[in-house]
Amino acid sequence: MSGNTILVVEDDPNLLTTLTYNLQKDGYNVTTAIDGAEAVETARKEKPNLIILDVMLPKMNGFEVCRILRNETTVPILMLTAKAEETDKIVGLEIGADDYMTKPFSMRELLARVRAMLRRTRMGEVPPAEEKTLLRINDLEIDIARHRASLGGVALELTPKEFDLLVFLVRNRGLVFNREQLLEKVWGYDYAGDTRTVDVHIRWLRQKVETDPQKPKCLITVRGTGYKLEG
Repeated sequence: MSGNTILVVEDDPNLLTTLTYNLQKDGYNVTTAIDGAEAVETARKEKPNLIILDVMLPKMNGFEVCRILRNETTVPILMLTAKAEETDKIVGLEIGADDYMTKPFSMRELLARVRAMLRRTRMGEVPPAEEKTLLRINDLEIDIARHRASLGGVALELTPKEFDLLVFLVRNRGLVFNREQLLEKVWGYDYAGDTRTVDVHIRWLRQKVETDPQKPKCLITVRGTGYKLEG
């Protein structure tokens, strides 16, 4: 746990203090920013291992911060939103956030998410020696060690979580997983709430790996059950 730096971007001083205290108590180094512009500058300078990013920020909102940083880095991003509206959640996921939490939230759950996101990142960086680091299925090639994927020789621009999801499904091709199972296996935690996170990532992954995303032949929906990868 020690050695991981988390950037917390939050303009509410009380919540910022609470988050900082609990993260430090859990063994993390914490750096902070109180507006969007400072968040981008701090992320570039400090190169944190994970970013907790509020949506409603002065100078530049969290969506724009996420969009900028996602073009520059694969650092995991957990977005915080004060609204329970579905559109806010989907926008955050579609621009590259790895997950979101809606305020008010349980600090215990946030810490569990942070641990899981960092654990998945470490697992992705150093694959076990016995695991294959180069996966192929039809025209799709995945280089796990270099965190790259290509289709027909053309590089795919995948977010970190899209990459993790694709690797998991390719490794388990032909098997059907429901949304809760994918959250546990790919996101790394049990989550009994909104499973739209999985649906959004599947939809965007289809845009990148399917010839016709409306009629997928590779990333298949099993009605009433979940998803599987065929090929």
